[in-house]
Amino acid sequence: MNGGGVNGVALGVFIFFFLAVTVMGFLAARWRRAANEHSLDEWGLGGRSFGTWVTWFLLGGDLYTAYTFVAVPAAIYAAGASGFFAVPYTILVYPLIFTFLPRLWSVSHRHGYVTPSDFVRGRFGSRGLSLAIAVTGILATMPYIALQLVGIQAVLDVMGVGGQNGNWFVKDLPLFIAFLVLAAYTYVSGLRAPALIAFVKDGLIYIVILVAIIYIPIRLGGFDDIFAKAAHAFAKISPATGKPKGSLAPPPTGQWGYATLALGSALALFMYPHSITATLSSRSREVIRRNTTILPLYSLMLGLLAILGFMAIAAGIKVSNGQLAIPTLFAQMFPSWFAGVAFAAIGIGALVPAAIMSIAAANLFTRNIYRDFIKPDATPEQETRVSKLVSLLVKVGALVFVLGMDQTVAINFQLLGGIWILQTMPAIVSGLFTRWFHRWALLAGWAAGMVYGTLAAYGVASPTQKHFGGSSAEIPGIGQIGYIGMTAFVLNVLVSVVLTFVFRAFKAPEGTDETRPGDYTADAGDKDVEVELPPAPVN
Repeated sequence: MNGGGVNGVALGVFIFFFLAVTVMGFLAARWRRAANEHSLDEWGLGGRSFGTWVTWFLLGGDLYTAYTFVAVPAAIYAAGASGFFAVPYTILVYPLIFTFLPRLWSVSHRHGYVTPSDFVRGRFGSRGLSLAIAVTGILATMPYIALQLVGIQAVLDVMGVGGQNGNWFVKDLPLFIAFLVLAAYTYVSGLRAPALIAFVKDGLIYIVILVAIIYIPIRLGGFDDIFAKAAHAFAKISPATGKPKGSLAPPPTGQWGYATLALGSALALFMYPHSITATLSSRSREVIRRNTTILPLYSLMLGLLAILGFMAIAAGIKVSNGQLAIPTLFAQMFPSWFAGVAFAAIGIGALVPAAIMSIAAANLFTRNIYRDFIKPDATPEQETRVSKLVSLLVKVGALVFVLGMDQTVAINFQLLGGIWILQTMPAIVSGLFTRWFHRWALLAGWAAGMVYGTLAAYGVASPTQKHFGGSSAEIPGIGQIGYIGMTAFVLNVLVSVVLTFVFRAFKAPEGTDETRPGDYTADAGDKDVEVELPPAPVN
């Protein structure tokens, strides 16, 4: 890491790009600005006006984060091919979302839903179930935002800025500056800021990966040497476990866990509030359908990105924190100026998703806690004001995660968040196709999945690191019968099915459905035929 000194050239390039996207973030407030700018639709969903390419870049910037850039190859670096689970799960996810996201967009556009909890409340007439979905979304998103700041911190450390250098104020000052910039332009511009910056972020990432996948193998003697050196390194016995450190292919004993982890991650990805927020910002259901066909291009990028983990091994990178492996590889392999470009790609790759995540979490609080339980008569202006303030508080919470806690805590809470967010799927996705499930049964199923998933994840913590999901150097969240999130999800569905029969037998109140069958297939041009529907009852 530059012998402890500051890489001035790389830092200069990094600052240039950081300042450029900061200016873009503030200018975004004027981009496609509508007359009614003081509403949650405008601030939190960009006026629901984004077309195919803006949505593609926004979703790509939202789903493929700085943490992805750092953690996926870091998992390969630490454990071998088992870290590749991220690649098949991003391939599986797009056919899945093709079936239900256009329906969610249509019904949300028709009724003005801003969050998935809005839809659940309207569909099942249950504020309790809506609250459960909202709280789960906020809890799952908070550490995810923290990990974006972790990505920035890793880059600053490798450049010789912050990290372990200097006193606590000097060490954390660059991260504070990045936090303040992110908070300021998100507050001013809302979702338009990350949508505009996403063009720069994704462009830089594609350039860096294409250069890396050609240039680094040339310097390391080709892919034959890279894989041979990685296989040799993984064959060594780990002193901690007494087993090989990893492998170039998942062993037979790990294949079920690998498959269930990939499937569970695919099911969970578009349950995250930030994924749905980016989706609802589109101007038509056809935009969503087109995006599900072109977003797999990012999976190709992710596969190439994962191979960087093998390259770090072949290059002899030795780091105690695996998340520094790829930034260190870039610093060692690239000229300083291009290392700065690569670091800027990671840093900007943190700003875009962090902004969307904070907006999504703030929208959940505003619509499904503040308006539903604190101020039911809140005006659109009041909702927007509260959401802006909460987005700042969410970022402060993420900053506390990074500065005040062991980073493995944030990492493992994010992994636990994946287990949690998967438990919202039965209520959200089933509601898009049927109202057969009873609202109380769905709430009980959610609770069963949350409790089991949390306890089981804690139960597989490593003996040396007693925290959720085990060591950050492993692929965590896998128990004896596969990925814990999937096991909890199956339990969730079983409880929901059984209790639906029970509640129906006892004629428990069903709640009022404020949606109609045509709402799920309507496009943007059909909004003007919306009918006035009764509000959902309070249970």
